[in-house]
Amino acid sequence: MGYAVVLGEALVDLLDAECDGRPVFRQEIGGGPLNVAVGVSRLGGDAQFVGSLGDDVLAGRIRSFLDAAGVGLAGTVTVPAPTVLAVTSHAEAEPDFRFYGEPPSYGLLTADDLDVALVQGADVLSCGSIALLCPPVLAAARRAWSLTTGLRVFDPNVRPRLVDGPAALAELRQVVAEFAAGAHLVKLSAADAELLYPGEPVEGVAAYLRELGTGTVVVTLGADGAVVAPAGADPVRVPAPKVRAVDATGAGDSVMAALVADLLVDGEPAVAVDWHRRVAFALRVAGVVCESPGGAVSMPTRAEVLRRFAG
Repeated sequence: MGYAVVLGEALVDLLDAECDGRPVFRQEIGGGPLNVAVGVSRLGGDAQFVGSLGDDVLAGRIRSFLDAAGVGLAGTVTVPAPTVLAVTSHAEAEPDFRFYGEPPSYGLLTADDLDVALVQGADVLSCGSIALLCPPVLAAARRAWSLTTGLRVFDPNVRPRLVDGPAALAELRQVVAEFAAGAHLVKLSAADAELLYPGEPVEGVAAYLRELGTGTVVVTLGADGAVVAPAGADPVRVPAPKVRAVDATGAGDSVMAALVADLLVDGEPAVAVDWHRRVAFALRVAGVVCESPGGAVSMPTRAEVLRRFAG
């Protein structure tokens, strides 16, 4: 089994909580791509995180967390910036994010910073999320996309508060189309689909991305499961398990992590039904994540998922 390179952001989430009856913020390591890398490692895969980290104590904690999770750090660079904070509040289980930090510590990786051998040797390259809104990281991701000889997976992971107006949204659509055209797998949420292609049903969004050149599209629907559109097959809805969700932070990232971990073991499925099975397992992983607060800290092992949904 080879390894996955996950390129994107790492940051610190400040989650609303309570202590002795007073509102407080609980600090957790986060960032969509970081969550994916940790999730891959927890599920038994070899993950290498590629991105820029700040030069403060919080960045040191991120490095320590990734190292303890078994995620490789050879592709990270240190930049002179404080670590970005994502202040997170909830409407029920769904998180809402506001970001603090300028310039963003995660947005300073350049194309020249890439470890070319690391990227070229990856069996899976995962790119996407808010780091691609930063021109240096977008250039780095484009270079990595062109260098890799492995499977390419993409997740736009849109954060509406960071998309400033119609022109920015149009530019983001172009970036999504660019990466989707060369992706073996695109995973996005229903919220991503609605922001990028308002009014279009998720099956229509999946069909559009497939027309652009994506091999397989997975659209997550929260508690309603996911739509899976494999190459050469009609979209199918896969149900999610019933869980008592307390925090959906990292749930979509855990779906991507599970899919990447399976790609490392068995490559791309040859038939549509195998994609359906993999997505069903990925939704179980997300169910476990939703039952605990936090994102990366909630990523389960494969054994934990199997025990939780035994039978």
